[in-house]
Amino acid sequence: MGARGSSDEKVYNFSAMPQQPQEFTFSMSLSVLNHLGRNLYRSFTTVLGEAISNAWDADAKDVCVYIDKEKGTLVVKDNGTGMAALDFQNKFLKIGYSKRKEGDTKSPGGRPYIGRKGIGKLALLSCAKKVTIISKVKGGEYVGGVIDNSGLDDAITNDLTPSDYKLEKVELASLKKYTDGHKHGTIIRFDGIHTGIKAHFEFLKKVVALYFRFALIDDAFNIFIDGEKITYKHLSDLAKQTQFVWHTKGMVDPFLNKGLAKAKEKKIISLGKGVRGFIASVEMPKDLTIYSTGERVSIDLFVNGRLREMDIVKHLSIAKVAENYMYGQIHIDSLDDAEDRFTTSREGIVPDDQKYLKFLKDFRKTLDTIIREWDPLRRKYRQDGNPEDTSISKKDRKSDELFNAVAGEYTKPKSKSSGVVGGWVDDLANDARFNFSSYAECFVSENLIRKYVQKKKIPFDKDAKEAVAKWKKIERESKAKGNLSIGIRKGSSNLGYLAMNDLAKLVDKGKDPLKDACLQRDGNEYKPIRDALAHTSLLTDVAKKKLTSVYENIKGRVQTLLAGAK
Repeated sequence: MGARGSSDEKVYNFSAMPQQPQEFTFSMSLSVLNHLGRNLYRSFTTVLGEAISNAWDADAKDVCVYIDKEKGTLVVKDNGTGMAALDFQNKFLKIGYSKRKEGDTKSPGGRPYIGRKGIGKLALLSCAKKVTIISKVKGGEYVGGVIDNSGLDDAITNDLTPSDYKLEKVELASLKKYTDGHKHGTIIRFDGIHTGIKAHFEFLKKVVALYFRFALIDDAFNIFIDGEKITYKHLSDLAKQTQFVWHTKGMVDPFLNKGLAKAKEKKIISLGKGVRGFIASVEMPKDLTIYSTGERVSIDLFVNGRLREMDIVKHLSIAKVAENYMYGQIHIDSLDDAEDRFTTSREGIVPDDQKYLKFLKDFRKTLDTIIREWDPLRRKYRQDGNPEDTSISKKDRKSDELFNAVAGEYTKPKSKSSGVVGGWVDDLANDARFNFSSYAECFVSENLIRKYVQKKKIPFDKDAKEAVAKWKKIERESKAKGNLSIGIRKGSSNLGYLAMNDLAKLVDKGKDPLKDACLQRDGNEYKPIRDALAHTSLLTDVAKKKLTSVYENIKGRVQTLLAGAK
């Protein structure tokens, strides 16, 4: 462009240009269904939850789920208020329509609405090749249509708008099995269920019992799967493996009150104002994996009885062994208020929600308390506890674990004498902790001294030779009585016949145990208690204290010896 006013400067006549329209409107592509529906929902629990939640919102009394594994179909049928043609078109098929926009927070029957954004219905498109939806109000006729995902793909490829895509017509005859006797409500059939979802079929009753709590708590709402009513009893396997339960006071839940009635220990906790729930722990972490897909039961968040977030502990950024044993349900109905706190996928709470973050902060303190209580409870029932808990020493913990493993072989649950023997085992537990760790100390320290004697090539004196001869004779006589011809002590060295006091004398040559502080003096004090220990005798409290103090001296002297064993 030339200088201002130059002859080559172009002059635009804006008044002569075509005028832009004064009003603009959105035009939406069907591809939005991929982003908000088919590609958004990952969990089959969420998908099924949408169908069941719609039934809840429609004041249904019963929801019936039918499964055909061979054909790969799943049908969800409810007896709610149903939909007439205008409702089906203007409410169900209107993406983003929500009853709450009309100011309603409860259904005509008084139930708190679960639906909020008006896009959850799109989840139905994510689990099957074809979805058929029919509905009718009392005294009305069925209305509905078929959404074929392959046809929807073509429409998206051709960039059609929603108004250009027509649902396929329903052949009611194909649904006669489900429409007979159906006076009002909605029926949804999924054809061509995806392979990954089929894996859930075997465990569907457990999934529903675990995650759809309003069905177990509210007697006016029932869920049936292939004609069988879902109750807390479908979680009996999980209940049998549950050991300890922490729960809020006065919580009404049949799984907690009846299913977990036989838990070994129950404790009352507080989760804060307006929060109720329970935390439970199982015998082994594998007990929480109840699905063929490898999903784990976790500590989950519920709002108005509907699962809102699985595994809330993942937000706490702590790795505790005890957490691998725990599951639970936290109910915070107050999260369903004027503010929308739930993610679009309905699989979580908005991460930075302040109300939720405050709860997590308080919940972490409660969980830390539970974890601290969990360790002594596990040890009380002779099972491995939390190795991260430093309230007892590593040696004592490992001694307990070894004792529990051995004692368990004598206290089989189905044994007639298990009750009596269990009492005897309990009596041995404290002594076993001391004896097991003390034996380990004897084993390690004495064998290290033997290694030292070999390394330094220290010759045997007269007393050592006599001790070896004595114990060899005893061994020969014992083997003869037992008719044994096998070798017993490992290796060819005679050092295996020498105990601590004999070994100490070899390394402390020239020292007087009556005058000098040396390993030999400690070995002499150590011998009588060590011999009782080796004979599996129970030690007196005084003997335990003595053995402990002497061993500390021995450990220090052995460490000094080893430091010079180059």
